[in-house]
Amino acid sequence: MSVTQSTPILELLGGFIHELREAGLPVSLTENLDAMEAIKYIPIEDRAAFKYALAATLVKNNNHWQAFDTVFEVYFSLRGSQYSIEDGEPSALDDIDDADEHDGQGQGQGQGQGQGGGQGLTPEEMAELLYRALQSGDQSMMSGLARSAVRQYAGMEPGRPVGGTYYLYRTLRNLDLDGVLDRLMQETRDDQPDLGKLDERLANDEYKARVDQLKKEIEAEIRRMLVADRGVEAMARTLRKPLPEDVDFMHATRDEMANLRKAIYPLTRKLAAKLARKRRHGRRGPLDFRRTVRASLSYGGVPADPKFRNPRPHKPEIMVVADISGSVAAFARFTLHLVYAISSQFSKVRSFVFIDGLDEVTRFFEGVDDIAEAVHRVNTEADVVWVDGHSDYGHAFGVFWEKYAKDVGPKTTVLILGDARNNYHASQSWIIKEISEKARQVHWLNPEPLSYWDTGDSIVGEYSQHCDGTFEVRNLRQLEAFVEKLV
Repeated sequence: MSVTQSTPILELLGGFIHELREAGLPVSLTENLDAMEAIKYIPIEDRAAFKYALAATLVKNNNHWQAFDTVFEVYFSLRGSQYSIEDGEPSALDDIDDADEHDGQGQGQGQGQGQGGGQGLTPEEMAELLYRALQSGDQSMMSGLARSAVRQYAGMEPGRPVGGTYYLYRTLRNLDLDGVLDRLMQETRDDQPDLGKLDERLANDEYKARVDQLKKEIEAEIRRMLVADRGVEAMARTLRKPLPEDVDFMHATRDEMANLRKAIYPLTRKLAAKLARKRRHGRRGPLDFRRTVRASLSYGGVPADPKFRNPRPHKPEIMVVADISGSVAAFARFTLHLVYAISSQFSKVRSFVFIDGLDEVTRFFEGVDDIAEAVHRVNTEADVVWVDGHSDYGHAFGVFWEKYAKDVGPKTTVLILGDARNNYHASQSWIIKEISEKARQVHWLNPEPLSYWDTGDSIVGEYSQHCDGTFEVRNLRQLEAFVEKLV
């Protein structure tokens, strides 16, 4: 059956594309049409091929893959003939567990209550089947076990506002996969007394991979049942996570920070290429009216031959002054990384970091290939503590003014990075005013939401009145937009 013959598939695909856009993926109308064309030639029953055909036309950035994968698993998770998208073969468990061939439970109806789901398998039988499935690596048997285990142990109730993580925990707790893994390894050692350390490690890795696959099957089954109960739109909203470039610097989890570090490298390459192209094509200056009139006199001025002044492109000299205290440190780290990665777009870059003291750290970036290592040295070696290590913008700016104000000139653009939370110390805002009069531009980048500015000990408003611009920069997307505008 082709996709074009299935109205439900077209409707589901339309919702899928909409949710991808809601998740932040840039999916254009052309790419939507390309996806429709691609899946005309893919059997719907081949779920993996169907998935990768959509990905090939809709995903343009590797950092967006996880978001795409989550949305796909939600929108194409239901079993049955309505969408015909299951590619698994009948499970070996189906011959034992008649409840898997039930009336409507494949669509998530009538979920079992706790361990009394009545699925026809005792815990001992379930454990033995689980052992056999993991020992043999039987994929269809693991799929059937996942279905039966969720119905028997998860305790899912229609309409109950509980997340999938809770159901997953209940199911895995009853399966005791660690115990099964220990049993498998002991059986392997008993069968092969001369098993070497390398072979034992390989066997352990293989069994762990099978356990991970079973966990994925269980997660997929829970997700299918939740989608059937709550609907794809509601589940998609629940599971929606920001793309790496939209993750808030100040509230990123450890995993999100790792994704941010991965995203910064392709971002710097893309931004450097974009800025270089911008300079290359910006060779035409403003209209030179006098030259245009003179050139047109010889033929009466009709038609006019516009003449333009030769542009005088400039590369700004940058001085970055960054607060590296507390949660603001992540924002400063990524900004320094981005600035130095595209330093060829600037005539000169100098960096200063502070908490309550201030230190120039330009030396850490000189002649280094790994900017991440230089940034790490900034965070560990810079002399930025004056008294107690609590933010004191006033004192830090005083040090900057005393030692480095003479280096600020009419070609200098000063970037100040921080949340301006000054712990109720003196602001010394007059220093920013003096710097602004000497410099070409002064911009303040604040990683806090605009609604938090000037609340509590934040005095960003006191400083911003002396800046050429104050910008909310909470994520990589906003940081990229600012740097592109700056250059």
